[in-house]
Amino acid sequence: MTTTEEKITPEPAEAQAENIEEVESDPESLLEFDTTGCIEPDTIDEDVQVMGELDKEVSQEEEDQADEKRMEAMSQFSEGNFDKAIELYGAAIKLNPNSALLYSKRGQAYLKLNKPNACIKDCSRALELNCDSAPAFKFRGRAYRLLGEWEKAARDLRQAVKIDYDEQSDEWLKEVQPVAHKIEQHNLKLERKKAEREEKQRQEKVRIAKEAHAKSASEAPPPEMGDIYKLLQDPEIMAAFQDADVAAAFQDISTNPANFMKYQNNPKIKAVLEKLSSKIGPNFPGFPGPGGFPAGFPGANPTSTNVPPATTDDDALD
Repeated sequence: MTTTEEKITPEPAEAQAENIEEVESDPESLLEFDTTGCIEPDTIDEDVQVMGELDKEVSQEEEDQADEKRMEAMSQFSEGNFDKAIELYGAAIKLNPNSALLYSKRGQAYLKLNKPNACIKDCSRALELNCDSAPAFKFRGRAYRLLGEWEKAARDLRQAVKIDYDEQSDEWLKEVQPVAHKIEQHNLKLERKKAEREEKQRQEKVRIAKEAHAKSASEAPPPEMGDIYKLLQDPEIMAAFQDADVAAAFQDISTNPANFMKYQNNPKIKAVLEKLSSKIGPNFPGFPGPGGFPAGFPGANPTSTNVPPATTDDDALD
C-alpha cells in the first residue's frame, strides 16, 4: 500500500496542544473496524508486469496473435495456472497494448495470487483505455478491499455494479459498504470540527488584533500644542478657517466636544475635519473623532487672532 505525505505548516505550540487535547479527548477521533481479510501489500515486479507501448500502431496480424494468446491465458486461468496465465496475458499485451480487456484480465489473475497492487496497476491502465470497463472497476475494487482501502473499494465496486451488474460485484460491495460509510461519516465530522476550530482561531486572532489596535491608539500621545499652532500656519488650514461658518463650528466644538455630532452631515465642516485628521491623526485634543481645536486658538478668524463666539443659530450650519 502506498502512502502520500503532505507538508503541513506547523501550528503555534498553543494551538497544537489544544488540537491534540481535542483529538485525544474525542472518542470519535478513533475508528475501529474489523480488518479480517486484509493482506500485506505486494511489490510490483516491473520486469514481469510489462505494460506495453500505448502509442504503438497495432496491425491486424498482431491483433489476431494477441487474441490467440488471450485464449491460451484464459485456458490456463480456468485450470488454476495463474502465473502462466499472467505470462500469456503479458505476451498478448506486447502485441496489442491498446486492449483494456487484456489488462483487466491480467489484473484478475494477479488478484487470484493475492497481489492487489499489481492488480490495481493493470486495472487502472484498463480504465485509462476504457473508462466504462466494469471488470476493471470490479477487480480493482476488490484489490483495494484486500489492502483495507475501504472508501476506494466501495467507490470502484459501486461503479462496477452501475455499469454491468453481477452478483459477485454486488456481494463484494455489500461487504465493504458499511465500513466505507462509517469512514466517510467519520471524516466528515473531523472536517467539520477542523473548520469550527479554524473559525474559532480566526475570531480569536481578530479579537486580539482589535484589542492591540485599541490599546495602541489609547496610549498614543496627543500632538503637542506647539505642533497644533504650527499646523494652523498650513496654507490649506488657514484658507479653510477664513470661512466664518467653519471658524464658528470649530469654536462650538472646542467649547463642547459633544457638539461634533451636529456637524457630521455638513459637507463643508466634514471636509475640514477630514483634512485635519489626515495631517495630525485621530488623537487631536478637544473633541472625539477626527480631531478638534481648543478655544481661542489663533488663525481661526480672518480678522482676529481669537475665534468669534459660537453662533446660536445652529440650523444655519447643518
